[in-house]
Amino acid sequence: MRDVAALAGVSLKTVSRVVNSERGVSEVLIGKVKRAADELDYRHDLTASNLRRSDRKTATIGLIFEDVSNPYFSSVHRGIEEVAREHGTAVFAASVDENPARERDLVVAFTQRRVDAIIMSPTVRDQTYLDHERRGGLVVVFVDREPRGFDADCVVTDNEPGAALATGHLLKRGHIRVAFVGDFETITTASQRHAGYAKAMSSAGAPAFPDLVRRGVRTKDAATEAVLALLDAPEPPTAIFAAQNLITMGAVRALQLRGLQHSVALVGFDDFSMADALVPGVTVVAQDPREIGRMAARLAFVRIKAPDLPTAVYVVPSGLVIRGSGEIPPGR
Repeated sequence: MRDVAALAGVSLKTVSRVVNSERGVSEVLIGKVKRAADELDYRHDLTASNLRRSDRKTATIGLIFEDVSNPYFSSVHRGIEEVAREHGTAVFAASVDENPARERDLVVAFTQRRVDAIIMSPTVRDQTYLDHERRGGLVVVFVDREPRGFDADCVVTDNEPGAALATGHLLKRGHIRVAFVGDFETITTASQRHAGYAKAMSSAGAPAFPDLVRRGVRTKDAATEAVLALLDAPEPPTAIFAAQNLITMGAVRALQLRGLQHSVALVGFDDFSMADALVPGVTVVAQDPREIGRMAARLAFVRIKAPDLPTAVYVVPSGLVIRGSGEIPPGR
């Protein structure tokens, strides 16, 4: 900074004010400092700057998601980045892979690096361990799943009503044997979506079919195997509700392997890339993960400035996107 000040012919304080984007510096001086910085290939040392700042903010946010490669979480990540960019904040992301120990380790890793906030989808059954971090000034916002034992802002979708909407859509087209394929029962979203499915079946007077329910399905390959087993059963389903995007992709593959994509109806929860390009196009209950990410980021920045505001759960509604697979009638 001294070299930049000397080359620009300004004070060290002026250089500091320019690189920290402080107000009250003339455009002429800003231009001199920036030209000198470019000529000397100067880069602002954020770590050193943060050590001197009284508020100890680092302009960084950590994201802890189930799997950053999942299209849903990739879209949430994108929404967070859009808001973070407006605040001059960098975003770091990591996958927890439904591993409670890894969730705790990642929280420690991010707090050791002094992130200003963590936006996370929780895996640990109880988030009370975050109390210590919050007392240290960390802001935590949850997405996709609500925390347990820890009062914090949370942004979710309407899982149970959305699942009921998907199941009801199939029932209205005359299907009775509607299969459910979902994630682990211990995952809040999976449990809520199964509840929506069961409620819609019950409300329509459809009999319960335990043999058509498959839970604990996590990957596309596992979903393919689960749906193939359903299709090969003595009394197969005429329709399938796939309660997660990767499960829907695996279901599509299974239907294609059996040549039943035009005979067995399918509705998925979560949209995914190219769902509209398949034949038939895949009908889904689409969340708005990008808006979920944007809202979570906005909440984080508000709470960084005002940590004592009341917390709340914000619901971003889902909607049914009709493309063809969910409109196939029974007995096709």
